[in-house]
Amino acid sequence: MPINEYFKTKSFKIVVIIIAALIILLSVFKAGVLVGYRKAGFSFRWDDNYHRNFGGPRGDDLMRRGLDDRDFLNAGGANGEILKIDGESIIVKDRRGEERAVLVTGETEIRLFRDKIKLADLRIGDNIVTIGEPNNDGKIEAKLIRVMPMPMPMQRGGGQVINQNQDSIIATSTK
Repeated sequence: MPINEYFKTKSFKIVVIIIAALIILLSVFKAGVLVGYRKAGFSFRWDDNYHRNFGGPRGDDLMRRGLDDRDFLNAGGANGEILKIDGESIIVKDRRGEERAVLVTGETEIRLFRDKIKLADLRIGDNIVTIGEPNNDGKIEAKLIRVMPMPMPMQRGGGQVINQNQDSIIATSTK
């Protein structure tokens, strides 16, 4: 059988299709390996760069030291309860009782869950988390303000509602 005739046979076409399918399959597998390798590399380096990226704990293992505020940087933000809203300025009281001034600019994004809201929608007593940078006046120029909903009271099996306060936990009966 001449070679030109062999290229036209059905068995040759099947062999070519099988080889093409194997090449495509191996290419997809190789792409998956490359993506997995990059993801694993990111996860592996994430812990090494935590402090630089997020201003987190310094030094060795966090788990040996425990979680306390002295290991974290004083970030450019504030969180707590709104005490006063005065024009473009908000006074926030954190859980330690410290008051921080937050400046709302035209670039500040204010969110409640996924919804964008306006400064006028904020109320005294709302709990907020603010991310921004301190300015020369000591105020935090907010880039993002997120309104945090009040936590729901926890309920025990016996019908007791546990009200969580900053300083104590009080159990009250709901019967």
